[in-house]
Amino acid sequence: MTMMIDIVIVNWNGGIHLQKCIKSIKNYHDGLVGISIVVDNSSSDGSDASVEGDPDFVLIRSGTNLGFGKACNIGAQCGQSEFLLFLNPDAALHEDTLRKAFEFMQDPANVQVGICGVQLLDEHGRVARSCARFPSAAAFAAHAIGLDRVLPSLGHFMSEWDHGQTNAVEHVIGAFFLVRRSLFEQLGGFDERFFMYLEDVDFSYRAKQLGWLSVYLADAQAFHAGGGTSKEVKARRLFYSLRSRLLYACKHFSKGDALIVMLATLLLEPVSRTGYAVLRCSWPGMKETWAGYRTLWFWLPQWLFKGITR
Repeated sequence: MTMMIDIVIVNWNGGIHLQKCIKSIKNYHDGLVGISIVVDNSSSDGSDASVEGDPDFVLIRSGTNLGFGKACNIGAQCGQSEFLLFLNPDAALHEDTLRKAFEFMQDPANVQVGICGVQLLDEHGRVARSCARFPSAAAFAAHAIGLDRVLPSLGHFMSEWDHGQTNAVEHVIGAFFLVRRSLFEQLGGFDERFFMYLEDVDFSYRAKQLGWLSVYLADAQAFHAGGGTSKEVKARRLFYSLRSRLLYACKHFSKGDALIVMLATLLLEPVSRTGYAVLRCSWPGMKETWAGYRTLWFWLPQWLFKGITR
């Protein structure tokens, strides 16, 4: 096994973002990249064509939208390098990003670090809040009623921390998710029941249970637009987020805590989201909320009675 990094990008209508991501890998690979794989989840914008025929990239067309975790698992099978970097198509490397992250992971002092993230900057050069605590029932409930907007420390996102220093954290965002292949294989990859959202948190949590650490590396930077193409399908995005929350709660919480999350998500959150939309005089926001919840309620009996998770 070579001491290098395989990069996996899952693309769905990535547009110009994907092109910029690919260009950054070409410019800043630092000779560390074993193979770069783009798994295209049936894009309709033609963005996959920007990869086709490129000798530096392997293009896998899934033929359908497999979701993030399943597509990552497929891409990861293509390489053999010691490290796997899962990189969002709306992210881009900076100079020395890979080298600094690679050297950090290769340091014998960091042998128990299984997952590494870097400091992510938005289009204005601002540091994004990209680390999180593992969710709890209370944190999910606080988010459901909007309380974490007022008191961020109640939620699981570490938005109250300035992300200015290197630290061991519970979770780093999946936009730049550098993982030891040995850990990835030990965990059996991402849990494919999560179509999108929380599959990376679930992975970090399972890694932590096995004694592995996650570290946020502030000395290395990368670009991340945030939201990506999912901005264009907000109702569907809301549905996936809510569904993943319920799946995560039932997988990792006690029955009592899982019930709290279900009640808060199904009964309180649609009210709080609708109220927030009314306060903003946002008719589209209200429509997106109820469209997302309509899909969730349609899926719910399929999950509860048939075990259909995606």
